[in-house]
Parts: sequence; C-alpha cells; structure tokens
Amino acid sequence: MGFFDKLKSGLKKTKDALLKPVDLLFASGDKVDDDFFEELTDLLIMADVGVDTSEYIADTLRERLKEKKIKETEPAREEFRAILRELVGEGAPLTLGEKGVSVILVIGVNGVGKTTSIGKIANCLKQQGKKVMLCAADTFRAAAIEQLEVWANRSDVPLIKQKEGADPAAVVFDAAGAARKQGVDVLIVDTAGRLHNKKNLIDELAKINRVISRELPEATRDTLLVLDASTGQNALVQAKEFRKAAEISGLVLTKLDGTAKGGIVLAIKRELGIPVKFIGVGEGIDDLQTFNGTEFIEAFFEG
Repeated sequence: MGFFDKLKSGLKKTKDALLKPVDLLFASGDKVDDDFFEELTDLLIMADVGVDTSEYIADTLRERLKEKKIKETEPAREEFRAILRELVGEGAPLTLGEKGVSVILVIGVNGVGKTTSIGKIANCLKQQGKKVMLCAADTFRAAAIEQLEVWANRSDVPLIKQKEGADPAAVVFDAAGAARKQGVDVLIVDTAGRLHNKKNLIDELAKINRVISRELPEATRDTLLVLDASTGQNALVQAKEFRKAAEISGLVLTKLDGTAKGGIVLAIKRELGIPVKFIGVGEGIDDLQTFNGTEFIEAFFEG
C-alpha cells in the first residue's frame, strides 16, 4: 500500500466526522443562505476544526460565493474544497544545509510520539542517502534514552548518550563533536518536553542552542514540535505554549490514523502559521512522511 492509500485509510475517522456531514449539507439541495453557513460552522466546530477557524472558513466561503454569484451547492462545495486546500498549505521541507552538519531539535510533551517520530525521521533521511546521528538529550524522563536507543537500532544510525539525569547540554556537546568528526549530515536531538515548567524548558533549550552555536557554528537548524493529533484542541494549546519557549520551525503531527480530530491541522496552520513538516498515519517505520497539503486534502475527498 502506497503512502497516499495509507493516508486515505488513516484519515477515515476524520473524514467520517468532518466531510461526511459537510457533504450531506452540500448535497441537500437547500439554498446557500444564512442557515446553511451557520450549520456549516457548527459541523466544522464539531470536527475539532476550532471556533475561530470554522468561522473563518464559513465567512471566506460566504464572501467567495457572493463575489462569484454562486447560489448552487455543488459549485459551492468546490469553493469549500479550494479554501481547505489554501488553508492547509503545502507544508515545508526540512532546513538541511548542502555542506556540514544540519541540526534538528525535537520537542514535545511525553506521550505524543516524540521518540518514535525521531526514529522515523532518521529512517526517512537515511533512505534519502543522508548520514544521520541521534542525540539522547532527554535525560529527564525515565526510559527516554533506552527508547531512543531502540529506534536508533531499528533505523541503523549511531546514538550519542549519557546516563539518565546527565546535563542535556553536555550530551549535545558530545554529539556535536562526534557528528563533526564522523562527517554526519544530520544530527537529530531529542529534548525534554517540560511544558509544566516552562522556565526549565526555556533555559534548557537556550543552553543547548548555545552549545550548538559554539560547536557547530555553520549548522542549519530546525526545531520541530511533535503533537498528538488525537488530542484535538489540546494540541493547539500545546503548540501555543511551546511557541513561547522556542522558535518552532515546523510541526510533526502523529496518530492521525487513530483519531476523528484530524481537522486540528486546519486550526493549527491558520492560527499559528507554523508549517506541518511530517505526518504519521501508522505504527510502521515508513508511516511518518513529509507533509503534502494537496495530498492531505485530496485524501479527504477521494474514495
């Protein structure tokens, strides 16, 4: 099964929650009037798109239909589809330099699939011919190092680690030196997601960034926030909080296959403007892929 087919299958719960009711509304043959837009807004909110984004979609559709003098539901449906496509965007590639080491910092609270995502991103980059190294700088959470080691072995990439409780910046220092000496293309750093204590998180990330700047001054950087799509609006809240602590360059959305709350992608993209770089629709090592906005929306409407 190709990834697009996995995406269609993985988004089934969201499709049933979001597009089936909306399709019924567009297929009703009723006039596109105030009641229509009110019902559309309610359906979007119930699909975890969020109040602000749901109202934005309905208002934008209203304006376009008025501008184009569209009164029938079928062409209105095509405009709705176009708005979703524009809203979700096309994602963005990783910021990888052509020479030297590129660094990817990965943040996220416990349980969102952060360690798993790191292993899968490592595998994805390795398949592209990149030399990848992992750094176990989440020394705060019990078993985090061991979990990352499992994924390093599965992806067949080296791991730099110290003991649990070690200074994360010291682990990054070791990893930066090893990456430089071994000619690594991409160093992926697992960090502790201490959202409950934002000051510690800010201090820790600042210290890690200082070490990277000193040891790998030419390195390009990405800071990826991993979010569990199944938590819906809570994922949006997490993203807003983490953005106060770190300059996030991209998002990784996991567990889309197990939730009816995939509409959160629309809310996150519109309210935060941070591109989604990877999405996960399964447990397999190949089930995390770079985000393609067109494919994402088409997966809703096809099949």
